[in-house]
Amino acid sequence: MKIDVHHLDDLALGSVFLATGGGGDPYVPKLIAEEALKKFGPVEVIEAEDLNDDAYIVTIGGVGAPTVSLELLPSIEDAAKTLEAFEQQVGRRVDAVASFEIGGGNSLIPLVAAAGRGIPVVNGDGMGRALPEAQMMTYAIAGVKPTPAIAYDYAGNITSFSTSTTEVYERHIRSLAMSAGGMITTAEHPMSGRQIKEALIPGTLTFSIELGKILHENRGNAEELLKPLQSIFEPSIYGDCRCLFMGKVIDKSTRIIGGYDIGEATIEAFDGVGDTLSVSIKNEYLFAKVGEKVVATVPDLIVIVDYETSTPINAERLRFGQRVAVFAVGCPDFYRSKRALDVVSPRCFGFDVDYVPLEDLG
Repeated sequence: MKIDVHHLDDLALGSVFLATGGGGDPYVPKLIAEEALKKFGPVEVIEAEDLNDDAYIVTIGGVGAPTVSLELLPSIEDAAKTLEAFEQQVGRRVDAVASFEIGGGNSLIPLVAAAGRGIPVVNGDGMGRALPEAQMMTYAIAGVKPTPAIAYDYAGNITSFSTSTTEVYERHIRSLAMSAGGMITTAEHPMSGRQIKEALIPGTLTFSIELGKILHENRGNAEELLKPLQSIFEPSIYGDCRCLFMGKVIDKSTRIIGGYDIGEATIEAFDGVGDTLSVSIKNEYLFAKVGEKVVATVPDLIVIVDYETSTPINAERLRFGQRVAVFAVGCPDFYRSKRALDVVSPRCFGFDVDYVPLEDLG
């Protein structure tokens, strides 16, 4: 398959749904991807199993607080220049690029880099959703080192990284993002074809396009969206899909803390009767309760859509007074393993509960 301009609307919409509120707003990255594909031509999508074991792959995307991405706009050259700087640092040509996360803007940045450098993009990503920290990627969990890595900021400054652990890398890259205006482009987690076959959440790039088609075909009242969503999620690597709540946003507050958008949103039923739903945010929607009852938690996906149009809403665009529906989707099996839950369970985010799979929450 090759991704061309006509795929981008579906890809952007589907990946925003999977981003669980994070991953960066896709509007500007989509415009940049359109220009890149018009200039350089379509990008080949390659399956991980079709890569040679000794192929050299690097992941690329944006790091920082998604709110800043609405103001600190990237250019058509940022991704390709980041990749070029990485190749110069390691002294080796990259054979393919992959996504950090299949989320919003970060699903599109690898396409821009791939188009600019004339290489394929791998069909998959390192999260199957969006998560806020580098050690939460499947690559890191599978043992892939984050460095050597390169960061490129809005002024064209290039910073290289070599760190002992992914946790140290996360602290350093986050500090740079804060000092560089809040958002940077990075090339990191270089790996072989053999490694990515073991670490990737497969198929999510093409799945996002198919999901985007479903969302476009079912635009309108969110009450009609559940069955079409279940038709695509239940046979997929995700599984369970359910609607948690419908109502109006009566409170939403976030602040940029440590390079993340952190806060909470509260949603009241349309008739004002019964408990409210609260959603905790750290770039992504991570934890949902109705009253005191937990109804969904990370690493399962929590998604908020506009009630009237069924359009997914990034956390930075969620506002007081919006009429919304809240959905939850199960996570891929990779994130149910002990090694993954050691870094992505609710307790890793400060919530005093263990992870209970969505289908077991009742």
